[in-house]
Amino acid sequence: MKIKINRLLISAVCLLGASLSAATLAQTFPEKAVTLVVPYPAGGATDVIGRMVAEKLPAQWKQQVVVTNRPGAGTTVAAEGVARAQGDGYTLYITTAAHTISASLYGKLKYDPVKDFAPITLISTIPLVMLVNPTLPVNTLPELITYAKAQKNGLTMASPGNGTPQHLAGELFKSKTGTPLTHVPYKGDTPMLTDLIGGQVQVAFVTLSAALPYINSGKLKPIALAHPQRVAAIPNVPTMTESGLPDFNAATWFGIYGPGTMSQALREKISADIQKIVAEPAMTQRLRDMGGEVNNSSPAAFQKVIATEVKNWSEAVQLSGARVD
Repeated sequence: MKIKINRLLISAVCLLGASLSAATLAQTFPEKAVTLVVPYPAGGATDVIGRMVAEKLPAQWKQQVVVTNRPGAGTTVAAEGVARAQGDGYTLYITTAAHTISASLYGKLKYDPVKDFAPITLISTIPLVMLVNPTLPVNTLPELITYAKAQKNGLTMASPGNGTPQHLAGELFKSKTGTPLTHVPYKGDTPMLTDLIGGQVQVAFVTLSAALPYINSGKLKPIALAHPQRVAAIPNVPTMTESGLPDFNAATWFGIYGPGTMSQALREKISADIQKIVAEPAMTQRLRDMGGEVNNSSPAAFQKVIATEVKNWSEAVQLSGARVD
């Protein structure tokens, strides 16, 4: 009996020691440079938002935050590296809804998109907009569907990578409308948009933040917004519902994770520090100017969003028939 009690006491002391150690590490964090991994090339919305945060954190942390771009395979290249990193806070990861999509889209992953990551904060949500090359002789969604069906090989549909919300939105659109679209994946928004402007591809679902400069300059033509309501940034662009495709809503979000072994105390500390930055009026306005809704959530709130997203995107993957093995 005494041995059992002693073992229980030893276990309790160990747990208490580990908890105190984690809290102490959180208080002293960071003591060296922090790396923020971006799963897309420089220039896209994820990269821009990541750098906005990374530029502000050194003022609080007194340490440099280095942004590292690791594009490829619909964010899974970067995600695999982060999943294997130590949960000491020195490797952070800003990603999109593509991360929750990968749980059902990919047949073979070397990591678990939920268990191997620690949610820190959801920064912003941005709707998708369907864009076409300006030379395409269509101006509305019904015109695009009719035109695509009249072409021998349909149209080409670009995305910033397999498994991204943009890719899956396109697959859902194909499934719901029967529009013949051939998927062409890229390694991020920038190369995708370059080819869309150049006419190498014809259609794409694009995050509103990435799309706005090209819409405003006339380099790309907006067809419809995948959002319940019109947005102030492009007030003349109708929603998918208004265009004859009811309840077609697709958005991406931008959130920060750490490796799954990160302690709760460290997650809370990093989340609070980033929330202070996002809550600054200039930062909030900048995100809204990009067409985004500011979320700025706690780890617990972000965790709930992730659970919903995994379920919803899983259903979307099954409906669309999209799969990457």
